[in-house]
Amino acid sequence: MNVVRTVAELRAALPREGVGFVPTMGYLHAGHLALVRRARAENPFTVVSIFVNPLQFGPGEDYHRYPRDLERDRALLEEAGVDLLFAPSVEEMYPPGFATRVSVEGPLTALWEGAVRPGHFQGVATVVARLFLLVGPSRAYFGEKDYQQLLLIRKMVRDLGFPLEVVGVPTVREEDGLALSSRNVYLSPETRKRANVLYRALAAMREVAGKGGRVAEALRAGEAVLAEVPEFRKDYLALVHPETLLPLSDWVEGARGIVAGRFPEARLIDNLEVYP
Repeated sequence: MNVVRTVAELRAALPREGVGFVPTMGYLHAGHLALVRRARAENPFTVVSIFVNPLQFGPGEDYHRYPRDLERDRALLEEAGVDLLFAPSVEEMYPPGFATRVSVEGPLTALWEGAVRPGHFQGVATVVARLFLLVGPSRAYFGEKDYQQLLLIRKMVRDLGFPLEVVGVPTVREEDGLALSSRNVYLSPETRKRANVLYRALAAMREVAGKGGRVAEALRAGEAVLAEVPEFRKDYLALVHPETLLPLSDWVEGARGIVAGRFPEARLIDNLEVYP
């Protein structure tokens, strides 16, 4: 596996076509490796980037303590058969004088994570657009765990005409349902035992939907599960349209349950299709 740190090295190492790209912030887990496997299966050349993007962290968030272990990540990616790892510095990604931002408007960025974390999605769109321009992939792979982010990137690609396909890959979970996340490392053993409450709330809503219950009933079921873990401070629990993310009053095909909130050690998010 070739490891490059600069834009010049990246451009010199890339093939002309056939690139599958997996952008990450590192501290890799089985969810990231699922993206890599999909990229390798569908493309002749696989590129992974590792870059903790300061533009998507707000004041008081965990940018400086976000877990980092480049050597561990490098070994995992090499074992997974990745062709090229791009691991730039902040100065390489955002040279002195860098003053451009990419902003996607509407409910995809104004609601939910966009409301809780102002400016977050502008930072995401900016770094992903820059990486797409630098790597030039045919396909790019993102986990459905960050569902709102996935929709945002798909819209940006459509609106700006990036010549690539954005591929969503299903969430990878622990045996108890907890969605894999680099931030799970923050959780104490006691909190970890209860952290699957997000998934259990979503599953409760799915169960109500499967039995013919209404949206309002499903939401009450999800809220009741969250109430079992009082140390979890909910930011939102909602049932939303799978493409617009607008709240639902009646079921639509593919309706998505979304949830986010904070434990004492970390903020977690999750989502699940609840009405197939």
